[in-house]
Amino acid sequence: MLYVCPTPIGNLEDITLRALRVLREVDLVLAEDTRHTGQLLHHFQIQQPLESLHEHNEREKAARILDLLAQGKKVALVSDAGMPGISDPGAFLIREVIGAGHALEVLPGANAALVGFLQSGFDCPHFLFYGFLPRRRKDRLRTLETLERLSYPIIFYEAPHRLKDMLEDLLHVLGDRPISISRELTKRFEETRRGSIGELAAYFAEHKPRGEFVITVGGLKAGQEQANWAERDEDDILHLLKHLMTSGLSRRSAVEQVSKEYRLPKNHVYEIALRVSLEG
Repeated sequence: MLYVCPTPIGNLEDITLRALRVLREVDLVLAEDTRHTGQLLHHFQIQQPLESLHEHNEREKAARILDLLAQGKKVALVSDAGMPGISDPGAFLIREVIGAGHALEVLPGANAALVGFLQSGFDCPHFLFYGFLPRRRKDRLRTLETLERLSYPIIFYEAPHRLKDMLEDLLHVLGDRPISISRELTKRFEETRRGSIGELAAYFAEHKPRGEFVITVGGLKAGQEQANWAERDEDDILHLLKHLMTSGLSRRSAVEQVSKEYRLPKNHVYEIALRVSLEG
């Protein structure tokens, strides 16, 4: 049996009685960081064997874990905080265990995304949990473009040193939507700030981000798409159209290329393209 055991995201009181019982009964505990989990086990006077399982060794360790399960051993999988396999190592091992036909038991418990979503106060029965955006800006922008037309809230995780850049990209792609930013959930310095993306981007430009963040962004509202088009920098679009058309592209081809790049309707870009002809 492989037990997937969520651990507290900050406050140790949030561990469940069931998780404590399982951690005491298993033959081995697999941890993302053995030092971090070792402190947790020590706090609850649990002395089971502890081994690391993280993103760099998960695949090579999977075969050994499957052998242990085949021998009838009980293994618990934990991450540093929250649910293993959700923006944390563990998903590959879980798939391998299922594929090999071994028993799997997932315990309920602490989860930062749900806490952050409820802290936002958004009144919506649906949401998308995305997790961490790509680190490279080009990839991050491309990902956000695939999410910009969703009509329900989106939940992200982010590290403090990338928060400012992320907020700038959210504002650039999604427009100035409502947003809720929570940090250090369940911990001593827990804090949630709500407002527009622009307001909180300005706040964190002046205040150094600290702690781990859960960001909940409101979905696209009816009529907002047209408003976002108007907010695009038409000078940039005009400059690109001029460059493409003077390089030999027809107006039609230039409009199609710019429309695709900026994710704007062709008729909107065509109106700007007419200015190229009038000016030139």
